[in-house]
Order: sequence, then structure tokens, then C-alpha cells
Amino acid sequence: MVALQETTPFGVLFLNDRDGDFLPFFLRFQYNSIMLNRTTPLIIGIAGGTGSGKTTVASVVLKRVGADHIVILPHDAYYKDLGDLPLADRSQFNFDHPDSLDTPLLIQHVKQLKSGQPADLPVYDFKTHSRTSQTVHIEPMEVIVVDGILIFAEPGLRALFDVKIFVDTDADIRFIRRLQRDIAERGRTIESVIRQYMTTVRPMHMEFVEPSKRYADVIIPEGGHNEVAMDMVVARIEALLHDEQ
Repeated sequence: MVALQETTPFGVLFLNDRDGDFLPFFLRFQYNSIMLNRTTPLIIGIAGGTGSGKTTVASVVLKRVGADHIVILPHDAYYKDLGDLPLADRSQFNFDHPDSLDTPLLIQHVKQLKSGQPADLPVYDFKTHSRTSQTVHIEPMEVIVVDGILIFAEPGLRALFDVKIFVDTDADIRFIRRLQRDIAERGRTIESVIRQYMTTVRPMHMEFVEPSKRYADVIIPEGGHNEVAMDMVVARIEALLHDEQ
């Protein structure tokens, strides 16, 4: 695989042709748009390692394209319910392996939304490692965005995406972001975050996440903070929506 930063004159955004080469973004995305059946929603998958900026990319798209056009399904809302296990055992669970997620349910929900039917997304409590009794009702939209670290590692889910975006961020930046998030939002200690990163997060990233990058159509270095890349992604989505109208 060639070095990203030396592949195109853009220097910000690349397309994977799955043979190891990268093409300018607009060429492949324009090709995809021609091939799409625009009578159905555009389904976009946003993958990348923990803390890479996937949610930021999704949020930028949502804000700039408009919430009345887009629905976002986070893969980590579909963690399996560990409520039957003692709390001490739940914290030792490998949450970075594909088997930790109820991907069949996510696939079902994506298909429902694609066919024009609503879906009720589960709500996961990261502090207790359990699924709550609440759900979030989602209505079908013109664009369906799915984000998660492992969405390209699941063939059945990957096959549903019309556009596959991989957010590529340096490992040290990703770890710092995860450390800050888990302490501030999930009630973790520094020691527990470091232990989890070394025992499961990093090994699973190397085994599942990094290899799944080869399936991406679009690779965005630095995610939503890459303004040039986001301008191009948003412009193309808006064009697709305009063409449909």
C-alpha cells in the first residue's frame, strides 16, 4: 500500500481501489453516485479506530446536510446486554471484538429503514455495561449513516453500504481521545482505560479494524477536522439529494 500523503495532489483525501492504489476522491464518489439506485436511501458507513473522529465526521455531515435528511445509527448502541453477569465480570468483557455487538439487529434496522419502515434503536448504558429498557424511535430518511469501529469487519453489514468512509488518525491521538472520553463520560479510571487499551483495544484494532480499511472507498485523514475533505463529502451528498429531488 502506497503512502497516503504522497499519492494524490489533494493531500487530504484518498480513494482505495482495493488493489493497493488510491485515487482522487471525486472520481470514485462520482462513479458510485451514477451506479446508485436513487429510489432508495443512500447508506454511508463511517469506520475507523477508537477515537479516530468517526462521530465528528457524522456530526459534521448531519449539521451541514441537515437533520431532516439524515439518520445516524451508532454501532456501539448495539452492544450485547451483559446485565445477567456480575458487574465485575462485565468490566472484563472484550468490547472490541465483533462478537460483543448485536450486529444482526443493526443489519435488520438498516434494512427496515432502507425499505421505508421505522426502527427502534437500543439504548446502551456504558457505565453498567447493559442495555436499558429504553429505545430511540427512528424514522426513515434520505441518508442513513452507520458509524463504528467494526462496521467494515462485518461482511453482512458492509454489503449494505453505498459509500464506505474510513477515518484515519494516528494511534497516539486516538488513545488520548479515548482516555479523555472514558474518564469524562463513562466513569472509568486512568488505570482501567490503559489496561483495557493494552489488553483488548489495541490487539483488536490490529486484528480487525486496521485490516478493514482496505474495504473503504474513501479514507479521510484526521476526520471531521479535515475541512477540505468534509467540504467534498458534504457537497457530494447534497448533490445526490438534489438529483433525487
